[in-house]
Amino acid sequence: MHNVVISGTGLYTPANSISNEELVQSFNAYVQQFNAHNAAAIEAGEIEPLAESSAAFIEKASGIKSRFVMDKAGILDPQRMRPHLPERSNDEMSILCEMAVGAAKQALERAGKTAADIDGVIVACSNLQRPYPAIAIEVQHALGIQGFGFDMNVACSSATFGIQTASNSVQLGQARAVLLISPEVCTGHLNFRDRDSHFIFGDAATAVVVERADLATSPHQFDIVSSKLLTTFSNNIRNNFGFLNRASDESPDSPDKLFVQEGRKVFRDVCPMVAELIAQHLQENQLDVADVKRFWLHQANLSMNHLIVKRLLGREASIEEAPVILDTYANTSSAGSVIAFHTYQDDLQSGALAVLSSFGAGYSIGSVILRKR
Repeated sequence: MHNVVISGTGLYTPANSISNEELVQSFNAYVQQFNAHNAAAIEAGEIEPLAESSAAFIEKASGIKSRFVMDKAGILDPQRMRPHLPERSNDEMSILCEMAVGAAKQALERAGKTAADIDGVIVACSNLQRPYPAIAIEVQHALGIQGFGFDMNVACSSATFGIQTASNSVQLGQARAVLLISPEVCTGHLNFRDRDSHFIFGDAATAVVVERADLATSPHQFDIVSSKLLTTFSNNIRNNFGFLNRASDESPDSPDKLFVQEGRKVFRDVCPMVAELIAQHLQENQLDVADVKRFWLHQANLSMNHLIVKRLLGREASIEEAPVILDTYANTSSAGSVIAFHTYQDDLQSGALAVLSSFGAGYSIGSVILRKR
């Protein structure tokens, strides 16, 4: 059995950003066109008119001010309102692989590792662009890594579940080091015509090097003290898009084939579950929540994070204790908590205790206790 550390993290950020104001301008143009086109039916009471959105509403509801995206023009076109990402030939690097490689190279550099030091690649994210061959094997090939690769999906908790999976492989001696990558093109499954959710997601990719402690040389090491996972079934966050839609003759453009959620129910259900799991996890490891210097939480909604940490600490958390990146990145699904970890880690002192936690559809919750070396 080997001790395990995270020795490097990486982040791929798309070149394009969309502000709330830009998103609202596009959405409201669509609303005006819809209401004008359906004026007679609306007047007759056959169709409900659509309501316009506002930048202030978005920020108040979520804490989001902007988001990075792989394609901006297609999203902001009121006639399209979805990213335009042309299909690539089988001989070209896929878009998820391209993002994953960008994040992975940065993580390897911070870890002081090369492809020869890595024995496994796990791509863990909410939405994979194809069922096979695995994106992880494509990434493995692109980086020149020998060993194994596989994909996994636990929605927004994919990264923390992936860290435990990678850690287990290293701890048991099945690999010296594993590269865990979460490429998320969340805008691809977002309904930009839905006022309640059109602002939620952005795109990004993260990477984490998980390796044996005795082989690690990086100045950015964190001991993986413990990890704890929980799932419980819920339909409150769902996406029904899949290969069997073709067999059922359903339209791939229907709303339930995109991201749908009951936001208020999710808030009510998930916040206490996350706080309880983290508290229990710390207690099981004889650790006091008051000793935790930083919480890198899933970046979905600012109010959720505030409530979770307040339940844990019994008071409001400072921005240093629970840093925020969703104001500029929005919800990037499984990448969010790792973006916060990657961005806000270097100031921690040796011995500092921290918690990396993600939560989302499933419901699924992951908690990883880390200690700065």
